[in-house]
Amino acid sequence: MRLTTKGRYAVTAMLDLAINYDQESVTLRNIAENQKISLSYLEQLFAKLRKHELVKGMRGPGGGYRLARSADEISIAEIIIAVDEPIEFTDCNGLENCKGGERCLSHHLWVQLTDQLEGFLSSIYLGALMRESEEALEQQNAGRSEEGQKVTVPMH
Repeated sequence: MRLTTKGRYAVTAMLDLAINYDQESVTLRNIAENQKISLSYLEQLFAKLRKHELVKGMRGPGGGYRLARSADEISIAEIIIAVDEPIEFTDCNGLENCKGGERCLSHHLWVQLTDQLEGFLSSIYLGALMRESEEALEQQNAGRSEEGQKVTVPMH
């Protein structure tokens, strides 16, 4: 299994949305600019995130997106799965037909790895990741300030 840009970008975009959650809504254009992700790609991802009720679209002036529920209630696994990114290490998708309709010798190992990764990603919530990211930015910016460098935050 390799996490593709689909899963990575979905998590990054949701993190951006969570960090800017105090605003009425966040436009995909702002996320695209902040995170250097194609706007058309974000539109595709957010259609899937909306379908899985992780985000809400807001229409009209000041429209954009908001989280559908608290960042502390949205797991990273939910985000990855919502954009059709499987969390699976077996070649057979767990069907035990890896080797000509039979279970391969190492099937159990890959099932255990899948379970471990899914459990790990299910235990990390967007809110916790957001707080960790904000702390890391603050530490990074504090270091730059001490060195006399200009400090900028890549969020709107």
